[in-house]
Amino acid sequence: MLDVQFGQASDPGKVRTNNEDSMGSFVPKSRHEARSLGYLFAVADGVGGMDLGEVASATAIQVVTKEFAQAQAGSMLPGLLPRLVQHANAAVHDRRMEREYRGKQMATTLVTCALRYDQAVISHVGDSRCYLVRGGKARQVTDDHTLVNQQRKLGLISAEDIAESQSRHVLIKSLGPEMFVAPDTNLITVQPGDVVVLCTDGLHDELPEEELARIVSQPRKDIAEIAEDLVARAVEVDGNDNTTAQVIRVRSVEQVGMYRGRPYRLPA
Repeated sequence: MLDVQFGQASDPGKVRTNNEDSMGSFVPKSRHEARSLGYLFAVADGVGGMDLGEVASATAIQVVTKEFAQAQAGSMLPGLLPRLVQHANAAVHDRRMEREYRGKQMATTLVTCALRYDQAVISHVGDSRCYLVRGGKARQVTDDHTLVNQQRKLGLISAEDIAESQSRHVLIKSLGPEMFVAPDTNLITVQPGDVVVLCTDGLHDELPEEELARIVSQPRKDIAEIAEDLVARAVEVDGNDNTTAQVIRVRSVEQVGMYRGRPYRLPA
């Protein structure tokens, strides 16, 4: 069956005393659960200041992990995951309407990754990212929902201009402000040795893809230590923001065979 190892780490950084990042996961307890539901990992970066960002990100993580665990066995992940992200959006939006938060800014990013058999489905809103590291090289799977990235795609600025832009953290899409949000969803086929990284901008703003790939590709190193190394390195470089990472290493995968839908182990 699909077998993964994962580690995670989070640091408020050198400047902030509170941590508005949140993370969560669902790990199957049996072979049957691994095949019928799979694994879920999620990272969120709250916006709003004070404790509002923490409330938003924690609410989003709680909703997606709880509802994934309660999902119908065999649910199609490309349909399930964006639906859970939308449910998380509705929950954050509803919290904005509560008396103690009314009139205040509350929003969060969210990036989720569900794995089953040899498939990984990634659904996200905002600028928290997913990377796939394969063969020592990192590839960004998600596309940032930021003003500068939108301007880049329109040809108004170059990719090099983004790092220096004062607007690089301005989101054009996040959970909470609107009643409905449309997440981006990607599907990738994973193979043994792949590493999936979910992270907030506190990490990807500071670590180029080459350094991220180098750190997660360290041979024979515990996956929990790798997650801690990623976060520690990003904080060392800057540390002005909360920094969070989940690192998922794929050890083995299965494919669903055509004969009676039975899974079989992917040959090495």
